[in-house]
Amino acid sequence: MRNYDLTPLYRSAIGFDRLAQLAEHAASNKGNSGYPPYNIELLNETRYRITMAVAGFTMDELDITSEGDKLLVKGTKAEQDKERKYLYQGIAERGFERTFQLADYVTVVGANLENGLLNIDLQREIPEAMKPRKIEIGTSRLIDSE
Repeated sequence: MRNYDLTPLYRSAIGFDRLAQLAEHAASNKGNSGYPPYNIELLNETRYRITMAVAGFTMDELDITSEGDKLLVKGTKAEQDKERKYLYQGIAERGFERTFQLADYVTVVGANLENGLLNIDLQREIPEAMKPRKIEIGTSRLIDSE
């Protein structure tokens, strides 16, 4: 894997340091393997849904934490009481930790577990001050000084 040096971007792009950090994070792929598989859906302009396949996990074994711009989904499997003898084991029974980077103003609004799928609903709530607004153009007259 190639490592990219984004230092020149930090020096020349004012206010884009967060964007550069996101690019560095994506390039480093810090331990996010392909397990468990997930989808990210765009439901409408401001709503999203992350769906994760967590077959075999109960609600007590799953933990969702949102802190700042990070969403952490963690699954911890309980220890099995009895020893099983598998002829073939294709169902993963291991724990996982998956981190998602959230954009500005995206918050978690709910989560549910149904049929082995964990659905996490997100919403982007842009503050009024950040929304576009129309600026009226006025006229100004110069006052003659006497």
